[in-house]
Amino acid sequence: MLNNPAGHLEAGESPEQGVVREVMEETGCVFTPQALVGIYLSRFHRIATHEDVTYMRLAYCGHASAPTPGWVLDDGIVRTLWLTPTEIRASAARHRSPLVLQCMENYLAGQRYPLNLVQTDASVYSPDIKRPT
Repeated sequence: MLNNPAGHLEAGESPEQGVVREVMEETGCVFTPQALVGIYLSRFHRIATHEDVTYMRLAYCGHASAPTPGWVLDDGIVRTLWLTPTEIRASAARHRSPLVLQCMENYLAGQRYPLNLVQTDASVYSPDIKRPT
């Protein structure tokens, strides 16, 4: 399967911090987000467990460094593969999600939003923050 770096947020992590971590874990590259490409929803039925799951994806664009020498990729990641847009379109049957292609097409069309479109409340970093009731 082909996918762009993706994953879940860790406790105490903003989406921007999450994308930096996920890109490092799955490619060995240091990623600096520069813009949000879009926010996407997809639905997936997991046949083995009969789960009906809805995913929300935040797609970022930015600058990625060269891979860190000797970096060991996350379990399940076989290799980092850089493809051209033509190769990505031609491999759609192997995409983990239809969002792989949609995110790329939106990026190529110039779709960009400021990073501050996604706001992270202080409670993400300090869940003990007391809120007025």
